[in-house]
Parts: sequence; C-alpha cells; structure tokens
Amino acid sequence: MQTKLITLTYQYKLKLNQHQESEVNKILDVCKAVYNYALRERKDWLSSRKSSINSCSIISEYIIPAEAPYPNYHVQAKNLTIAKKTNPKLKSVNAQVLQQTLKTLDKAFSEMKSLGKGFPRFKKRMRSFVFPAMLKNCLGNSRVKLPQLGWLKIRQSRPYPEGMVAKQARIIKKATGYYVLISFQSLESVLDNSVGKISLGIDAGIESFIATSTGNLIKAPKFLLSQLRQMKLLQRRLKHKNKGSRNWLKLQNRIARLHEKIYNTRRD
Repeated sequence: MQTKLITLTYQYKLKLNQHQESEVNKILDVCKAVYNYALRERKDWLSSRKSSINSCSIISEYIIPAEAPYPNYHVQAKNLTIAKKTNPKLKSVNAQVLQQTLKTLDKAFSEMKSLGKGFPRFKKRMRSFVFPAMLKNCLGNSRVKLPQLGWLKIRQSRPYPEGMVAKQARIIKKATGYYVLISFQSLESVLDNSVGKISLGIDAGIESFIATSTGNLIKAPKFLLSQLRQMKLLQRRLKHKNKGSRNWLKLQNRIARLHEKIYNTRRD
C-alpha cells in the first residue's frame, strides 16, 4: 500500500509597503520577459523546421542551424544561468523563481501535446510567481519571510496548520491587492488506500443520485414524493371517519406528524 503526504494551501492577503510593492512588480516584469523570450525561442525553432528542404523564407521565419537542439526546459534553464552573469535585470531576481517560470512554459507545451490544448500565448502581464523553496523559520505572527523579499506583513485570517511545514509560496497580484499562497506539507505520511478495495469513492450526480467508484448508480430516494402520497391516503381515510371519534383523532395525529416531517424535508 502506498503512502502520501498531506498538502494544504492557505491564502493570506499581503500588506506591502511602497518598496516591497515595487520589488514584487519588478519580479513580475522580469518573469514576463523570461516567459515571452523562452516562448519566442521555441516558436522560432519550430517554425524553422517547417521550411522546405531546398528553400527557406528570410522574411517570416527565423533561420536556425540544423544542429541546434530543441530549446526544452533543460536547455533554456542552462542558457538562463549563463545570461544571468551578464544581464543585471536577470541577476536581480531569484534564480529559482525564473526557473519556475520556465517550468510553467514547459508544462503548457506538455499539456498542448497531451490534452490537445492551444498553443501557449505571449503574456501581456504576469500575475504570479513562485518561490519553490522556503527559508527556515519563515513564519511569524502576521508575517512571512520569503527569499529576496524578506519579511512581509500579512493579514493572518486563519492560524497556520499545526504539525505541518511551509514548502513553497506563490505571490499573486489581483485587482483587490497582493496575496501569498503558502503550501504546507505534513511531517508524517498517511496511507493511500486503493479505491474500490478498502475505500469507496462517492460522487453526487445529475442523472443518478449517487455514483460510486465501483460503478454502482443509486437513484434518488424521493422522500418528499412518498410522504405526499402517504398524506393523500391518510386524508382520504379521514374523510370517511366520524369527526371526534377515536379513529378520527388517531388519523388526525398521524397527519399532523407527517405534515411536520414534510415541512422539514422541504426546508432542508
């Protein structure tokens, strides 16, 4: 039986000062430039391979040597490391953040092939970036410490989960402000039960009331409909009883209890 670690992601709103906000926006701009450059590099490589054997357009296609390798993640990550030595903008941003940007592009290309999605588009603006590794003792009371950015104040709307450690953080820029998504991971692994043997998956459906992981389809019980039928039957019997008699009082009490049950069913 396999084991797995439990992962939880909590979102907190950031309370940035002017300098921190400027630093976050600078990282977003550099990540956007890296993403678009890497995408352009891949598109140019693919376009150059579409040319005829005996001719090649010098207007609409970029000419790339035949021995040049496809710019996958590993090739682009290596070139990024080289470019950081001479490019001040790239040097000013955490290396792991830029590598995560290249991984995001690589994932988009993988999904394009496996899931049949459209070709990745150039970014007009980058909305988020990821710190894949957290610093030691990075969590404080209403604040969090991130690489390059240091301590940031947060609106701690909920306490940090106990018995878990912070693994990574994602900064997101929204219309309502800046947020940080912290991913926590359990210190101990839990058993991953195989579906259909020990555990049972249950899903509420539309055509069927419940669908199980074993393939069983359960129809809706329709409690209200059966109760309404019973009410109609009791009222028909009550009509033939003498008002005030013992049998009449018994039926009246049953109808009152059933009426209360129908009311609670409708309210739920």
